[in-house]
Amino acid sequence: MSGHRVIADVHYRGVVSAVAVATRKLFHPDTPVRLRLWSGLVICTAVALLAATGLLLSRVQDQVRIIGGQAAPQAATAADLYFVLSDLDSQVTRMVLVGDSAELSGSQLDALGTYQQCSRQADEDLQRSLTTATSSADRAIVLELMHHLAVYRRWVWQTRTAQSQAPPQPPGRLPPDALGYYTQATNVLHLDLLPGAERLRAAGESRLGRAYADKRSTELAAVVLALLLGGALVVLLVILQVWLARRFRRMLNPALALATVLTLGLTAGVCLVLVTQGQRLGAARDDNLTPFLALSQARALSYDAAADTSRYLLSGNQDLYQRDFTGKSGRLSAAAAELDSSGQMLDRWQGYQRDHQRVVALAAAGRTGAAVYAITGIRRGDAAFDFSYYDASAGAAAETRKAGFDAALRDGERLLTGWPLIPLPVLGAVILLVLLGVRKRLAEYR
Repeated sequence: MSGHRVIADVHYRGVVSAVAVATRKLFHPDTPVRLRLWSGLVICTAVALLAATGLLLSRVQDQVRIIGGQAAPQAATAADLYFVLSDLDSQVTRMVLVGDSAELSGSQLDALGTYQQCSRQADEDLQRSLTTATSSADRAIVLELMHHLAVYRRWVWQTRTAQSQAPPQPPGRLPPDALGYYTQATNVLHLDLLPGAERLRAAGESRLGRAYADKRSTELAAVVLALLLGGALVVLLVILQVWLARRFRRMLNPALALATVLTLGLTAGVCLVLVTQGQRLGAARDDNLTPFLALSQARALSYDAAADTSRYLLSGNQDLYQRDFTGKSGRLSAAAAELDSSGQMLDRWQGYQRDHQRVVALAAAGRTGAAVYAITGIRRGDAAFDFSYYDASAGAAAETRKAGFDAALRDGERLLTGWPLIPLPVLGAVILLVLLGVRKRLAEYR
């Protein structure tokens, strides 16, 4: 029995010793194993950093293209459509106001040419809006606008036909049938076309806002992941170097030191690029694109207000159009003061306000013919001249804002050029340097 106890005791001690050795190797592995584990961890972190930065930078680049190639043009097209429709009706009002007057035939031809140009521009804007629409609701708005524009053109054609077939009237006077058709055209514009264009513009600006918000979220995720993973990789590289220095009594591992520098440079570069282009495009939206859209809206409102001056003469409900003009003019004055720091827009619009009041005074005195000449005249102090003078300043301000946004967008795209691919060679070099840095140490245990 004692012999069996001895054998069992020896066997037990052997098992315990084997378990102890295995446990020690598991929690305190040999140097080659520990070196391979550290190297693998560093390489896995580098691969994670490569995947995160490459994919997210590529996503930001795509989102910038969406803003510049889809969202911003869609919002600008919708704003231009609203402006063009207002200009279109303004030209119709000018045509019917002048009528068949031989002395004002030049104004008639100019209004007709501008009407045709605006009509073509409206068709182009609607086609572009239909192409870039991203939802069935937006497409429905565009199709509805196309239908209402066709109805509006039919009423305009009937207005001009009735005017041409009736006995000649003095400027500022419409035959009853023509006035009825013209009133229907104006109703379609204000009740159907402009509200529909407003909805389309709001949808375009909403999409633009979502595109910016999506890009901002991606930028934030990219910066956070770059800092976390880049910082983790730097920490692991430093720990590995310290451990190697203590274990092998070498002060510096050049390969690992270079890998650390590359990681720091890549992390800082990715964060700097993302933050810089984000700030530039954000400033471009706030300082240029948003004011550009607001200026387009102000120009559309000014054309509608100018048409109210003519409608005041044509309509029997003069108080209505006087109130409309007063309200629109107040909004335009506030917009001009906000959007043009030079004060040029406001000063020129106030000049047109004085023209409007002169037209109203002439009409009130029964001098309708003189009022029409004051509206259509091309001399300084006439309404047509002063309105064109105002619109030139508003158009120049809008073009300046648009050019500023386009330039900032190009800068942002150039800033991101190549960055989705840059992490690949940099982190590839980091991985190779890690392998090179530990290769000689591993060779000592072969």
